[in-house]
Amino acid sequence: MSSAAQDPAGRERAGGDADRVGDRFRRYQAGMSAGGDPAGDPLRGRPGATPGRGSAGGRGRGGGRGGRGEQPAVPPAEFTSYHGRPVLKAPVWTRDIPAYLFTGGLSSGAALLAAGGDLTGRTALRRAGRLTALGAIGASTYFLIADLGRPARFHHMLRVAKPTSPMSVGTWILSVFGPAAGIAAIAEAAPLLPRRGPLGLVRRLLPGAGRAAGLVSATTAPALATYTAVLLADTAVPSWHEAYPYLPFVFAGSALASGAGSALIAVAPQQAGPARRLAVAGAALELAGAHRIERRLGLLSEPYRTARAGRLLHAGRALTAAGVAGALLGRRSRAVSALSGAALLAASVVTRFGLYEGGVASARDPRYTVMPQRRRRDARTAAGTAPQ
Repeated sequence: MSSAAQDPAGRERAGGDADRVGDRFRRYQAGMSAGGDPAGDPLRGRPGATPGRGSAGGRGRGGGRGGRGEQPAVPPAEFTSYHGRPVLKAPVWTRDIPAYLFTGGLSSGAALLAAGGDLTGRTALRRAGRLTALGAIGASTYFLIADLGRPARFHHMLRVAKPTSPMSVGTWILSVFGPAAGIAAIAEAAPLLPRRGPLGLVRRLLPGAGRAAGLVSATTAPALATYTAVLLADTAVPSWHEAYPYLPFVFAGSALASGAGSALIAVAPQQAGPARRLAVAGAALELAGAHRIERRLGLLSEPYRTARAGRLLHAGRALTAAGVAGALLGRRSRAVSALSGAALLAASVVTRFGLYEGGVASARDPRYTVMPQRRRRDARTAAGTAPQ
């Protein structure tokens, strides 16, 4: 048994202390409801006044030096961290990922041109497109595996098919597109094989197999060009996630323009007519989507207009405009056509890196995470749909 229970005087003292604490708390509540705190803080047990209410702790309305008015008791919020930790973890991807985004788009655009050249009898355009598609998809696979760290991780992703996962869907797209692009490119070696014997049979079969494989790769090319945009928008990175309506258009347009650029370099101007038209269409699609990303996202457009991302995207627009102008004006000049193709390829590279840098910058600055959340909350509150 405790000493307080044994000593009646101790019980009386304990009861008196409890009554005094209760009286002090009631006086504190009454003071707060009246607009002040004359009774002090009951948890501190000493008289005082709430800062900013006319007490010595702050300059109240009409109080303080010269009656300057009520001063804020809490300084404005600074979005730096959450208890010393980042509000949002920035992507851990390396520069292999934006390179992967570029090579995947280049491969898809080249495959589309190759299929068109095959169907229209443009042999040089078909050959250039097929070889570019194979080389670009090979580089794309290398960059992806380099970022994953081990080749087995790419293989492990093929064990399941998850339609709700952009990464899973993209892995299967690569698995279909890559072999088809490889068969189509190998078919270009058919004229080098002997006409008789077992290799002669292969020579006769390869053109048909190459056409079928080329059509398969062209069919999956749009998905290959745009799934990476869905992959970025599906993350929690603010400027990527908010740009989900426009990223697929930028990626698709950049893929078409880069594929056309590779054809303008490799093909004579007489057969590059489809490439010039594709360059104009792709550039228009890319520039329209990029303009909306830089202007229609409110605060989250800011990372795309400033710092490194802003410089890269500005350079991408200039290179795209130069490439399109060269493609239209260099119809009879192989040198001008090749320079315009190089400009379109460079524009696609810097555009992908610019979009990547803009998203990373938005993840590193907590302001781009906290302020849009508050605005959405305030909008729901004003509409009467905020959760209770």
